[in-house]
Amino acid sequence: MRPARGRTEGPRAPGSEPGLSALVSRATPDRPDVASLLAAYDMQLRGQLTDQLPEGVHVEPDGPLLRMVGAKHGGFIHYPDLGGLEGAELDELIARQVRVFAERGEPFEWKLHAHDQPADLAERLHAAGFVPEAMETVVIAPVAGVAAEPRLPEGVQLREVSDRVDLDRIGALEQAIWQDDRGWLVDSLEAERAVDPDALAIVVAEAGESTICAGWVRFAQGTEFATLWGGGTLPAWRGRGIYRAVVAYRANLAAQRGLRYLQVDASDDSRPILERLGFVAVTTTTPFVWSPR
Repeated sequence: MRPARGRTEGPRAPGSEPGLSALVSRATPDRPDVASLLAAYDMQLRGQLTDQLPEGVHVEPDGPLLRMVGAKHGGFIHYPDLGGLEGAELDELIARQVRVFAERGEPFEWKLHAHDQPADLAERLHAAGFVPEAMETVVIAPVAGVAAEPRLPEGVQLREVSDRVDLDRIGALEQAIWQDDRGWLVDSLEAERAVDPDALAIVVAEAGESTICAGWVRFAQGTEFATLWGGGTLPAWRGRGIYRAVVAYRANLAAQRGLRYLQVDASDDSRPILERLGFVAVTTTTPFVWSPR
């Protein structure tokens, strides 16, 4: 299903995206080949949806797109590429998505990647009434290079959770960080776990009775990838290695399943940490969101 939003603390404000060539130029002989990582990401993660979806959620094909509808937190558009559509044909495809979700009264997200074609896709989404949100950087790392024994400050422990009471604590943590209602996130994680508990692991860092960081990992069915989400940490606990420990713990879970890659949509705050752990930037993403009036 569509991943719940909010992978990392500290999103970047919307702005002009760096070109893919700028990201590729950072590759060095001792780092993974960026073009190969991007190709694996496009082929395995984009346009691939699990058949284990919560009640009421379903997927509709529409040309090169897969349209996910019925989710409480809004719909989502998936595609690996647009099959060369441009001009009036592309405008009609975009308009058709708006009509479908308008009839349902649901918001939805079109996730634009920096390397998507045609080059004027962002302008066409703007013209159709979409609003861009914070840009993030897609980073990928080999699981084997990140999996390690988590190192935590004294008094902090990690725990895998699934009960509603623990999910509610995650919602309260996210609300404290982002200063908005995150009840939809709690409902989404609970529904996802109910449908396929083996596809999602949720990890919290706790200090005494307080949840101070939370992250989850999805094991993408039929791929070599595990994708990391969340990672928000209370401000008073940042800079102590807790986020890195939560990343390492989830990498260990991916290693146990024999997966090859970790992928994150990284904010400006988390990207430097992840790059020090061996993640490589391959492209950027900007969520374009349409909402009913």
